[in-house]
Amino acid sequence: MEGARDFTWVQALGIRFGGHRLYLGVKRTVTWNSAVDRLTMAFDGVPVELDAAPAASWSLASVPALSVVRSGAATGVVVRLDGRFRIVANAVPVTEEDSRVHGYGLTADDSLAHLNVAFKFHSITADVHGVLGQTYRQDYVSAGVDMGAKIPVMGGAGKYQVSHIFGTDCEVTRFAGEGVLRDAAVDMIEEPADTMCGSGKGSAGLVCKK
Repeated sequence: MEGARDFTWVQALGIRFGGHRLYLGVKRTVTWNSAVDRLTMAFDGVPVELDAAPAASWSLASVPALSVVRSGAATGVVVRLDGRFRIVANAVPVTEEDSRVHGYGLTADDSLAHLNVAFKFHSITADVHGVLGQTYRQDYVSAGVDMGAKIPVMGGAGKYQVSHIFGTDCEVTRFAGEGVLRDAAVDMIEEPADTMCGSGKGSAGLVCKK
C-alpha cells in the first residue's frame, strides 16, 4: 500500500515592505485555460485590478517604487520593487501526464493550479534564512538533501512555519520590524544569483534552482 505524499508547490506569496502587504496567489481552477487569468492579487487588502492583456500594468502614485506588469500570458506577471526585488510569477496547472507519473491525484474538479516563480533580489543580508533564503548564505551546506534523488526532500518544516501568509513568527525569522533602520555594519550580499522555483517538467513538487 502506497503511503500518502504531501506535494509542495507555491500557492501564494505574501510580501511585506514599508508597512505594506502585497498578496499574489492562484485561484482554484477546475478546467485549465491559459487564456483566462487565474491570478488573484491584493495590495493592503484592496484587490489589484490588472487587465488580462500583454504589458498591462498596475501601480500607485503613493508607492511609486512598486509595479505589476502582465508578462504576456494572461496567467503571468512581473512584480518589481525598485532597488529591492523582481519576481516573475506564472500560474500553471498539473498535467494529466504528470499526475499519472507522480501520483498527484489530479481530479476533474481541480487542476491543482499553482505558481512557478523566479526571484531576483538586489541585495540581502548575509545572515538571510528561510527555506530559500538559507541557500544564499556563504556557510550554507545542504542538510541531507540528496539532489540526485527523484524526489529530493528537505526536512525541518517546523522551523519555517508561520501563523499566516504575512506572518514573521517562524523559528528562523530575520524580520526586525518595518520602519527599523538597518545597521550599516550588517554584512550584505549584493546582486545575489537569480532563483527559479516551480513544479518543472517531470518534477515532483517544488524545485528551486539558481
